[in-house]
Amino acid sequence: MARTGAKKSAKSAHTKSHARRKRTAKRSGRRWSKHVTETSDALDLKGGVFKLHDPKKIAASLKRSAERSKRRKADAYRSALSMLTFYINRAGRNLPASRKRVLNSAKDALKHQFHRD
Repeated sequence: MARTGAKKSAKSAHTKSHARRKRTAKRSGRRWSKHVTETSDALDLKGGVFKLHDPKKIAASLKRSAERSKRRKADAYRSALSMLTFYINRAGRNLPASRKRVLNSAKDALKHQFHRD
């Protein structure tokens, strides 16, 4: 009988923890990906880099940021591509098709700039 009591308390602790996380998420808003993009240890991005209209300029900015970063864990190409992919995946639902095309073209431009053709 003691075991079921232990299970119930563990389950209620899990439920309370889940409810707390849910409340915190609502309070902090839906912009957690913006926070990650701005405070990431991988890269110090130039402001508005993902709003540029030229895929080559986006790729160049990401490359420059990745090469200058002292905190990245992977090589510069991988870090830049990861940040771009992260942005596309997180913001993708709310992006118009034209922006998605530009950002996906930036992936190809990034590959070209790092000579990974």
